[in-house]
Amino acid sequence: MNANPRVDYQTDPSSYKHWKLSFNGPVATLSVDIDENAGLRSGYKLKLNSYDLGVDIELNDALSRIRFEHPEVRTVVLTSAKDKVFCSGANIFMLGVSSHAWKVNFCKFTNETRNGMEDSSRHSGLKFLAAVNGACAGGGYELALACDEIILVDDRSSAVSLPEVPLLGVLPGTGGLTRVTDKRHVRHDLADIFCTTNEGVRGQRAKDWRLVDDIAKPAVFAQKVQERALQLAAQSDRPVAAKGVALVPLQRTIEADALRYKYVTVEIDRARRTASFTVHSPSGSQPTDIASIEAAGAAWYPLQMARELEDAILSMRTNELDIGVWLIKTVGDAAAVQAVDATLLDNQNHWLVRETIGLLRRTLSRLDVSSRSLFALIEPGSCFAGTLLELALACDRSYHLALPDDEKKTPKITVGETNFGLFPMVTDQSRLVRRFYGEQSALEAVRAKAGQALDADAAFALGLVTSNPDDIDWTDEVRIAIEERVAMSPDALTGMEANLRFNGPENMFTRIFGRLTAWQNWIFQRPNAVGEKGALKVYGKGEKAAFDWNRV
Repeated sequence: MNANPRVDYQTDPSSYKHWKLSFNGPVATLSVDIDENAGLRSGYKLKLNSYDLGVDIELNDALSRIRFEHPEVRTVVLTSAKDKVFCSGANIFMLGVSSHAWKVNFCKFTNETRNGMEDSSRHSGLKFLAAVNGACAGGGYELALACDEIILVDDRSSAVSLPEVPLLGVLPGTGGLTRVTDKRHVRHDLADIFCTTNEGVRGQRAKDWRLVDDIAKPAVFAQKVQERALQLAAQSDRPVAAKGVALVPLQRTIEADALRYKYVTVEIDRARRTASFTVHSPSGSQPTDIASIEAAGAAWYPLQMARELEDAILSMRTNELDIGVWLIKTVGDAAAVQAVDATLLDNQNHWLVRETIGLLRRTLSRLDVSSRSLFALIEPGSCFAGTLLELALACDRSYHLALPDDEKKTPKITVGETNFGLFPMVTDQSRLVRRFYGEQSALEAVRAKAGQALDADAAFALGLVTSNPDDIDWTDEVRIAIEERVAMSPDALTGMEANLRFNGPENMFTRIFGRLTAWQNWIFQRPNAVGEKGALKVYGKGEKAAFDWNRV
């Protein structure tokens, strides 16, 4: 377990230290106003609206509350409450004193938050406008890049920049390089100049280079931002008069070796370096119509389960670095899971159901990009059906117990309509399409069995599980597989798993995470960045970085 205090991803607006959230009809304004003395850990000050993980935990929470608690909001304006500075990016001194694992996990979470903004814009009609009212550097510009549009104040001093390469000897860690090219289509040679220039680009040149969408003089900046925010809101189909759902605090118990929620349990076996994630099916009667779904609110099973699973994944990723294998299990009634899935599908165009599907989609994506080995164990009492089958399809391997002589106890899986595209990966493919490389014959064979409970032999024959040992071989086969896995290099496994999980078409999101895994994992450990005289270490000390000039 980490020696540092446990990181908690749960917060609420009354506890925010770094963000101010306000609402005006269809427009919400998220103002970054970072308390420099309120870093998540000691050893640095968050000057000039620079951020650490704690700042992004609050941002993630604020975005979730806008999605669920304020359905009337159609545009989110991100701006700064400080004069002359929008955001100077990730705090450099924080990076300088952090472990490699902390830096990479920090970059991964901030990437997920920004990808989530783009996900909400695409799937939920929630638009984002960056009102850059001051200097905007590094991760600050990357936050702006995640928005649908950027308006920069034209005050002769405010500029946008990505100074990581010339200043720190590292790369932008939150998708900056990829969004500059893939999203904003900044010409290659201009992007080269931009990414190797400390002072950045301002005014009309920033607009001409496509680094921002528009500029405005200080006297008319607020007016232009408001006008554009309302224009973006007019493009949205978010409801005007719906009542939001309060995201009440999750009820959980944190033990030395376990996390316990209502529908999710994580139990850690430190000797084996494994964690068992068990997701429970819904119990009791479940809402089937919009009125009862709205009445259930945050206690509605798919919403509550998704929130719990997301919190468990984030907590384990950050706080339990040595637990390298996650065993994914389910318990409960498969029919109950299928009934909830039918409700999701029947009402998927309603704003609350749509947002819940979005949260499930983003949570499953967090599982996809977690640097842990994922093994699904399909045992008696399992309910890997529909949405919960996505958990097994996300895994690197799945073991399905065969009990040919005991029909009553035989664990079965059920493919549902939700498995054919309701929760696409960041590749835009379903996990079934990813699994079979889009081969129609295999997919058609699976679809022909949709809705049927499949035992281990049937699931294996369709290619839906990795192995189907019987009760004689089960214990040894699973034990050996786990023991072999935990004995392998975690570095090699991280690279291998990421390559194998994302075998489909490339897009901006896969490139962001792929480059984070490969480039940042390497560059963040090189002496040119973090050595005694590395750029990241000497920043702010008045010293010049001493580089090893060998090109590798």
